[in-house]
Amino acid sequence: MNSFKLSPSDLTFLWDECPRCFYLKVVMGINRPPVAFPKIFSRIDLLMKRLFQDKNTGDLTPELPPGRVLFGERWVESLPITLGADRPVFLRGKFDTVVSFDDGSYGVADFKTSEPSPKHVPFYSRQLHAYAYALEHPAPGKLSLEPITRLGLLTVEPIDITRDEHRRIAYVGDVTWLEVPKDEDAFLSFLSQITRVLSQPEPPPSSEGCGFCQYRADARTYGW
Repeated sequence: MNSFKLSPSDLTFLWDECPRCFYLKVVMGINRPPVAFPKIFSRIDLLMKRLFQDKNTGDLTPELPPGRVLFGERWVESLPITLGADRPVFLRGKFDTVVSFDDGSYGVADFKTSEPSPKHVPFYSRQLHAYAYALEHPAPGKLSLEPITRLGLLTVEPIDITRDEHRRIAYVGDVTWLEVPKDEDAFLSFLSQITRVLSQPEPPPSSEGCGFCQYRADARTYGW
C-alpha cells in the first residue's frame, strides 16, 4: 500500500490554514494555485546560509554547544510511519541548515528574517521535528544523521541601515536564537491526528475564512 507523502512546510503552514486543502493535496493530488512569494526573502535566506557556511556554532549563537555549520539545503526522506491508520505516511523536504557538534550530535536550524517571538516556537516546531525525524529515521539511501539533539530558529530582525563609501546599502540586524524543545513523542502524536484525517473517505470541513475553499464553493454554485 502506498504511503502518503507529507511536506514539513505543509505541516506548518497548510495544515493550520485549512485541513481540507491539506487533505485535497495529500490524498487527491489537488494543489492550491501557487502564491507568489517575494523573492527578496529567499535571497536574504540564501545570503545568510552563505555567511554561516562552515562557521563555528559560536558564530551563529553562543547558546549552542561547540561545533560547526555542516551544510544546508539538503533533501531528506523518512521511512514510512505507521500510526494505526489505514495508510502510512512519510516525510520528505529540504531543510535550511544542519550543525555538527563536537560531541558527535547534530542540530537543525531554520533561518528567519523577522522579529523574534515566542509564538514562532510552537508554530515552526512541526517543520523542524519533521526534518529531525527524517534524518534519524531515513528511507534507504537517504541522508542519515543522528542523534539530533538541538532544534531552533535563527531570526534576524533589521534594526538599522547604513551606507559605505561605495554608496552601497547595508542592513544591520539583531540575531536571536529561539530554541525549539525536541519532543518526538508529541510530534508523532500530532502526525497520528493527521493520519486519522487523511484516512477519512471524505475531506474534512474547510477552515473558516479559507479563500481557496470559498472560491471552489462559489465556482460550483454558479457554474464557473
